[in-house]
Amino acid sequence: MAKRRRGRHEATVELTPLIDVVFLLLIFFMVSTTFIRETQLKINLPESSGELQEVDPGTIEIVVDRRGDYAVNDRLLVNSEKDTLVRALQEVRETMSTDQTSPLVVITADAMAAHQSVVRAMDAAGTVGLTRVSITTQQPAEEE
Repeated sequence: MAKRRRGRHEATVELTPLIDVVFLLLIFFMVSTTFIRETQLKINLPESSGELQEVDPGTIEIVVDRRGDYAVNDRLLVNSEKDTLVRALQEVRETMSTDQTSPLVVITADAMAAHQSVVRAMDAAGTVGLTRVSITTQQPAEEE
């Protein structure tokens, strides 16, 4: 009987596939990571010196006070939630004549109102399907 000799194979680690996997992971994380740039901006808002325009009688007016409370066509809302504002805009739109496809929405916001409150009003108007939005401004004070 012939004796079989078992040969010892030396275990090796192939580095090429390992480097490929690490490189692909590196590319994946570089592409999927968002980079945040934090900057300090000083913004001076422009004053409006445009012409005064008359408001159409079929206009919806949203008033935002400095605390973020809303009034739609001079009717104060019970809270400042977006859903309440959407319901109020839907009610006003349903009572308007149907010949106007998209009435103008005029947002009158206090100068000290939070930007989020104005954006919420614009978002609520968009949710209802009101696409024509205007923001009121005041004329710059004349220097003496």
